[in-house]
This record gives sequence, structure tokens and C-alpha cells, in this order.
Amino acid sequence: MPKRKPVLPLEGETFGQRLARLRKAAGHTQQTLAQAVGVTLRMIAYYEVQTAHPPAHILPKLAQVLGATTDQLLGIEKVKTLKQRDSRLRRLLEEVEQLPASRRKQVSQHMETVLQAWKAQRGKT
Repeated sequence: MPKRKPVLPLEGETFGQRLARLRKAAGHTQQTLAQAVGVTLRMIAYYEVQTAHPPAHILPKLAQVLGATTDQLLGIEKVKTLKQRDSRLRRLLEEVEQLPASRRKQVSQHMETVLQAWKAQRGKT
């Protein structure tokens, strides 16, 4: 049986650099990524700075949360340019949905006021 050639990561970027880039592109802080994956903030910081070999059991969850494949996360497959998302805003909106109806109405009214002011200002320029 022929020997398999090892699949090496793409040149120029370490696992930690790639993880940080994907995390930022997905709109996560180290803290929010840690919570989503179920590890500590310290572990995410360690993965981004210290290790080139992340634990295998964490890779599928990291990939899922970051919207990438494990091959992309490991650098085996090139990551297409990711559109920057504001996941913080999405998380805030999810929290707002949990508020009582009267509080949701207050937040909605405030958002509408801000948006109307922005649209009016944009129309003048």
C-alpha cells in the first residue's frame, strides 16, 4: 500500500492567527467564542497564541460556531473571504426578544427613533 502524503496547512498563517481571524470575522470576542464553544476564555487565548495543535475534540464545535469547516480551521482548505458580521448586535437582539413585552416595545421605539434620525440625516447629505 502506498504511503500517504501528509496534508500540510497552507503557508503563512498559524492556527492561532487563523482562529483569531475567523473569530473576528464572525463577530466574536474571545469571551463570546469561549461561551459558545463551552471552554474558558483562557483556553481560547491559548489556542490563538500558544498552540499549533488544538485538541481534536474542540475543532468541530469551533468550526460550527465560526461558520467554517474543520479543514478551513486547520488551514488545509483555503478560507474564502468572510463578510464581516455584527454578531454582537444579533446577540443583543436575541436578548431583547427575551424581555417582557413592555420592555421590548421601549427598545423598538428607541431603535425606530435612531433609524429615523439617521435616514433623515442621510437624506440631507
